[in-house]
Amino acid sequence: MNDIGKKFILLGCIALLLGGCLSGKHPYKKIDYYTLEYDAPSIANLHTFPLVLQIERFQVAPVYNTSKIIYRQRPFTRDAYTYHMWRANPGDLVSHFLARDLRQSLVFKAVAAPNNGLLASLILQGTVDEFYEHDGKDYWEAVLSVSITLIVNNETDISNRILFQKSYNARKACRQKNPRALAAAMSAAMANISESIITDIYNFLAEDCRSSQEQCAPT
Repeated sequence: MNDIGKKFILLGCIALLLGGCLSGKHPYKKIDYYTLEYDAPSIANLHTFPLVLQIERFQVAPVYNTSKIIYRQRPFTRDAYTYHMWRANPGDLVSHFLARDLRQSLVFKAVAAPNNGLLASLILQGTVDEFYEHDGKDYWEAVLSVSITLIVNNETDISNRILFQKSYNARKACRQKNPRALAAAMSAAMANISESIITDIYNFLAEDCRSSQEQCAPT
């Protein structure tokens, strides 16, 4: 065997050894995934309106439109963790948990997802404006901002279509400086915002029914 052949064999052996080391001795670092986790708000003295609400997937501000966990350490900067991620996009997380909470509140006859076949009376659209970890000098906190718009379905007159629009903000301190504590704080922020949204929508519909004297009185 000539010298060139020996060199090829030697290079092949080195490649195999390196491959074995990378796959066995030095595996890629595991990515940890997080989600929101909290009990649905319990709001007393709410009645059921004979209406079907459809919740659309919430849009997300461009900088937070990712499953990566975004954090802020300095003004005008946003960074992302490499090995810590949300299980789903913030738009999916917020709209899913808000839909769950609205169903359990029993404010509506039904709460439907898009394209599920139910004829919706109202549509709830929204945007996740902020969804990040704020790293201060002596503290970490979860920052969540959500904007919603309540719309009458199949209303051609745009002046009558939008019923209600509002923005909500919540900041919750992290008990520790790690992503798991952030997930817990973000869950608490979502619980507060969800309760406020449900209460505001209920109060608006109750007042609207009283003022218009329509047949939408709660049961």
